[in-house]
Amino acid sequence: QVQLVESGGGLVQAGGSLRLSCAASGRTIAPYTMAWFRQAPGKEREFVASINWTGGTTGYADSVKGRFTISRDNAKNTVTLQMNSLAPEDTAVYYCAVRRDPRSYSRDTRAELYDSWGQGTQVTVSS
Repeated sequence: QVQLVESGGGLVQAGGSLRLSCAASGRTIAPYTMAWFRQAPGKEREFVASINWTGGTTGYADSVKGRFTISRDNAKNTVTLQMNSLAPEDTAVYYCAVRRDPRSYSRDTRAELYDSWGQGTQVTVSS
């Protein structure tokens, strides 16, 4: 089982930027699609971005497209989410996740496809 630890969250003003990191341990994440999800208070967990095992294919929720960028470093076993032009509606706990099946990528954004999750990092954007 892989362990995921997110970091980089914090409080930022609207229009600002944050860079979230997800460090994996226990096994390599190189063969797996990785994703970021987020959950705001009182709302369901929602998909933010995903990246396939090579890093060559990415997908984004419409709400973050053009503002967020997902990337990975398989040598370091890490995944990063660069968040720019942050808005108050981006306030949430952000989680990284590992897709269950290796070398599998699709536009399906359901959380059920991912079976390893970090503990989350809080992002708060003030207006």
